Amino acid sequence: MSWELLGYAGAVLMGVSLGLLGGGGSILSVPILVYLFGMDPVSATGLSLFIVGATSGAGLFSHHRQGNIEWRTAGIFAAASILSVYATRRWLVPALPDPLMYVGGVAVGKGGAILALFAVVMLLSAASMIRGRKLSAPVDNGSRHLPSLLLIGLLVGLLTGVLGAGGGFLIVPALVLLAGVDMKRAVGTSLLLITVNSFIGFLGDRHVHLADHVTILLPFLALALVGIVVGARLSKRISGEQLRPAFGWFILAMGVYILLRELYTLNG
Repeated sequence: MSWELLGYAGAVLMGVSLGLLGGGGSILSVPILVYLFGMDPVSATGLSLFIVGATSGAGLFSHHRQGNIEWRTAGIFAAASILSVYATRRWLVPALPDPLMYVGGVAVGKGGAILALFAVVMLLSAASMIRGRKLSAPVDNGSRHLPSLLLIGLLVGLLTGVLGAGGGFLIVPALVLLAGVDMKRAVGTSLLLITVNSFIGFLGDRHVHLADHVTILLPFLALALVGIVVGARLSKRISGEQLRPAFGWFILAMGVYILLRELYTLNG
């Protein structure tokens, strides 16, 4: 029971991060579901899509009132990411064999491979947060970077579909550097894109049914929603850049733990 309580506390933290930083928090949902609630990784990624979508959607209202959503830019980005996430969840993930591969005669299961990839993405996400490089929009409107924006949209959709995470750590820098969106608007627009991608990915999942996980889903989602409302309100008073490095170290520690645990399991 203590592990579940820790998992529910993590749900609040996930929501606060999404509301305050526009990303990063969704990367917590899969490890929480797998290690604290005992779900298999493939089901956890599917359920995570619904949780992340609903949580991010709740945070949109506050950011919309603040005028922090670039609708046109979001439409361009979503055009690529929606196709990618739906195709990934509908056809790619079910088509992956289990075991996925053999390394030195040791079978690597699909679930273990997904978690290992998840850990690598967490390390990359943590590194970008810890560096704390201040992003500033270029002087032009970023329209000449449209192909790059579409390419990153495809990549975000792929990651969202496979890992069940929103990809905010990729979306926010892409919006700022490639589309010329200022940081505050990038956070709000990121939440919109995470919401759309997550729900589209969940709709493409043929195996995860909400009714099978309702006892975990309802309290987890309720706490995450509380967290994102708090995070969105805090974003008016606290700069996300002040908290991003600390959260990055936390994500780094979790990523290292997951990677070491999966390697131990593989060798065991």
